[in-house]
Amino acid sequence: MARVKGGNIHHNRRAKVMKLAKGYFGSKHRLYKTAKEQVMHSLKYAYRDRRQKKRDFRKLWITRINAACRMNNISYSKFINGLNKAGVIINRKMLSELAIEDPKAFAELVKVAQDALNGKVKKAEVKEEVKAEKAVKSESTDLSKMTVAELKELAKSKKIEGYTSMKKAELIDALK
Repeated sequence: MARVKGGNIHHNRRAKVMKLAKGYFGSKHRLYKTAKEQVMHSLKYAYRDRRQKKRDFRKLWITRINAACRMNNISYSKFINGLNKAGVIINRKMLSELAIEDPKAFAELVKVAQDALNGKVKKAEVKEEVKAEKAVKSESTDLSKMTVAELKELAKSKKIEGYTSMKKAELIDALK
């Protein structure tokens, strides 16, 4: 039998590794064996660092927020605790951007946090306001954008008689 060497498959597999190793220093981009080893390490580092990048950015945002808090005479931990007590939901990335771009707005958030820490604003009051706003929004939804099935379901919940045989325009009029 003839000897089978792998030909194209063997060459393509090596070419793929060498392409990934482009730009590496020394023999790591010239020799297959060292290139393969370096590519394996590089892929492992890339996987690890995609997760570490998230941690690094969170640390950076917290550092920026802390610096802005210190300028407003409050510690970072008290500021975050105050925001939580006040029911303010904003992530650290946005707080960091706000501290850099708009210090006045950040100072207002600090006041809200301090008021919450002093007991002036109760979380329940804030939640009730949010619920009231959501109720207003849900009532003012555009009925014409809803499907007939959704309109019929709404009519059923509002106990409108004869909604099953109504057309879309009739359902909208009945619901208004």
